Amino acid sequence: MDKLKEWIEPVLSKLGCRLYDIEWIPSQDPPLLRFSVEKEKGGMDLDTCALCSDAIGEVLDQKDWFASEYMLEVCSPGAERELKNEEQLQRALGEYVHCKLKDPKQGLDAVTGDLKEINEHSIVIQYKDKTRNKTMEIERENIALIRTAVKV
Repeated sequence: MDKLKEWIEPVLSKLGCRLYDIEWIPSQDPPLLRFSVEKEKGGMDLDTCALCSDAIGEVLDQKDWFASEYMLEVCSPGAERELKNEEQLQRALGEYVHCKLKDPKQGLDAVTGDLKEINEHSIVIQYKDKTRNKTMEIERENIALIRTAVKV
């Protein structure tokens, strides 16, 4: 995966995009190689997705990455995407997020609000409780899942 990332990131950068995630799903027939891509300024559209798919496909063909047949999928990471690593978490600072907790805190097993602060040991989310703004500091080891969320 590191080699794929090394090959693909410069190609996407030239198109004004960045790699969000790579997934290899060997259980499918044929196996699926999925690239989640977004524009540098966020978001994605079908035309840009198609351009990225063509560019990625070309690189993979040149490098002869996988000897057998596989399916290539290039997609947007979506509006509600899981934040899987530190870089993704840092880019989400200030965004609306949903966080599931391993152990309940302040009577909640999940919290949805604005990601206000990130440090080495915890994150801080500001959320609404009825009409009042509240904040919750969540230790990183207590995070079961964190993803961006859409305000409704």
